[in-house]
Amino acid sequence: MILIKYVLALDEGTTSARTVLFDSDCRVVSMAQREFTQIYPKEGWVEHNAVEIYAMQLASVTECVAKSGVSPSDIAAIGITNQRETTVVWDKHTGEPICNAIVWQCRRTADICEQLQGRGVSDYVAEKTGLRIDAYFSGTKLKWILDNVPDARRRAEKGDLLFGTVDCWLLWKLTGGKIHATDRTNASRTMLYDLSADRWDDKMLDILDIPACMLPEVRSSSELFGFTDIMGSQIPVCGIAGDQQSALFGQGCFEAGEAKNTYGTGCFLLANTGTKRSEVKNGLIVTAAATCKGEPVQYAAEGSIFAAGAVIQWLRDELHIIKSSAQSEEMAMQTDNNGGVYLVPAFVGMGAPYWDMRARAAIFGMTRGTDRNILCRAALESIAYQTNDLIRVMRSAGFPLKCLKADGGASQNSFLMQFQADISDTDVLLPVSPEATALGAALLAGLAVGVWRDRSAIKGKLATGIKYTPNMDAFEREKLLDGWQRAVLACRSF
Repeated sequence: MILIKYVLALDEGTTSARTVLFDSDCRVVSMAQREFTQIYPKEGWVEHNAVEIYAMQLASVTECVAKSGVSPSDIAAIGITNQRETTVVWDKHTGEPICNAIVWQCRRTADICEQLQGRGVSDYVAEKTGLRIDAYFSGTKLKWILDNVPDARRRAEKGDLLFGTVDCWLLWKLTGGKIHATDRTNASRTMLYDLSADRWDDKMLDILDIPACMLPEVRSSSELFGFTDIMGSQIPVCGIAGDQQSALFGQGCFEAGEAKNTYGTGCFLLANTGTKRSEVKNGLIVTAAATCKGEPVQYAAEGSIFAAGAVIQWLRDELHIIKSSAQSEEMAMQTDNNGGVYLVPAFVGMGAPYWDMRARAAIFGMTRGTDRNILCRAALESIAYQTNDLIRVMRSAGFPLKCLKADGGASQNSFLMQFQADISDTDVLLPVSPEATALGAALLAGLAVGVWRDRSAIKGKLATGIKYTPNMDAFEREKLLDGWQRAVLACRSF
C-alpha cells in the first residue's frame, strides 16, 4: 500500500510562473504564483527574460512547498508544463542566454515564413511536422536568433550553444546543466520534428540552416529526466508536457475523440486522435499528445487562438477599463446585448482556422452610446466566437465534439462559459478544479513513479463540476455569427 504522496507541478505560463502541489487524490494542497516581465521591443515583437522566468519559477516552488506544510521528502516527483514554442538559446558553458527568449506570440519571423512558402516547402512541412508554416512555431525563431544575434551562428556551429523550449531550459537549470532534453509534445511544436519518424528532421534543419548539435534529446512525457534539489531533498523530474497537451491529459482525454479547450492567454482546442495521425486540413494542425515511456506515440488535432485571456489583460493593462480580470464578467453582465459591437483581437495576427500573420485587431460597430460595459462584453464574446470557429472546423474535419471540456483561468468566467455554450450550441463542462494544465504535468510525473497505477486509476478521481447548456434562439445565434464573420473579414482585409 502506497502512503499518501505528493506531486509538484511547475506550470510555467506566458505571463507567470506557477507551482501547484497535488496529493494522490488529485486535490490541490498548495499553490504559489509569480508574474514576470512582458517585453515588447517593437510592434509585433514579444520577448521574455529566460533568467527571470527561472528565478520566478524557483521562487514559486519555494513558496508553494513552504506554505503547504509538506516535507520535501514526501514529494514523490516533479512535473513540468510550459508555454510552448517560446525559444531560448543559451551558452552551454556559462548557462547564460544569448538574448531574450522569443515568445510564441512574436511575429518577427513573418517574412521568413513567407520566404519559406515562396520556396514551395509548405506541403513538406505539413507532411513531416504536422504544422503550417507560421511565425508561431519555434523553428523560424531559432533561425532568426542565429541570423541576427552577433556571433550566434559561429558559436552554434562550434557546439557552444543550446536550444530549447521553456521546459528544456527549466530542466537544464533544475538539473544543474546535466540534462538537455525535452518531450515529444514540445518537440512537435518546433517545425523541426518529424512526427511519424519520431525524430528531428534533417531536411527541416537544412532548410532553416540550424545545427543539429543545438537540439535536445527527445523523450516521452512520463519518465525519469533527472533530479533536482528542493529545499535539501533530491526529487526526480519525471514529467514534461507542453501546456495544451498537459491540459488534455489533465482533463482525462486519454481516448481518441475526447477533446478539451483551455482558456488561457491564448485558447487551444485539442482533440485526441489516438495512434492515428490526422491530416493537416481545415486550418487545424497535428501535434504529439502526451504519452508514457514505452507507449506508442499518440496524436492530437489542434486549433490555436493567439489572443483569448490576453484580450482581458489588454482591457486591464493598456486601456485601464477594468482593474481586475474578474471585473470583466461583472461589467459584461450589465448590458443585455453587445450593441452590435464586435472586437476582433488579432493583436499578433490570427491563428486557426485563418492563419493570417498580417491580420490586425479592430473594434467594429461602435456608436456614441458604446460604453465600457459593451466593450467588456465584446471582448469576452470574441473569445467564444474564436473558439466556435475551431469547433466548427473540428466538426467538419470529422471530430463530433458532442460537448466541450473547458479549463484555464477564463473558464471561471460564468458569462463567457454560458455565451460559449449558447453560440456553439453545445454543452460546456468544467472540471472540479480549473488546474487541468498543472494537474496533467503532475499526473504524468506521478505515473512514472507509481503514485497512480495507470490511467484508469486516475479517471475515477477526475470529476465534472459545472455544466453550461445552450439557451439561445437559433435565429439570434446565426445573426451574431454573421456579424462576427463580417468583422473577421474586415480585419483580414486591413
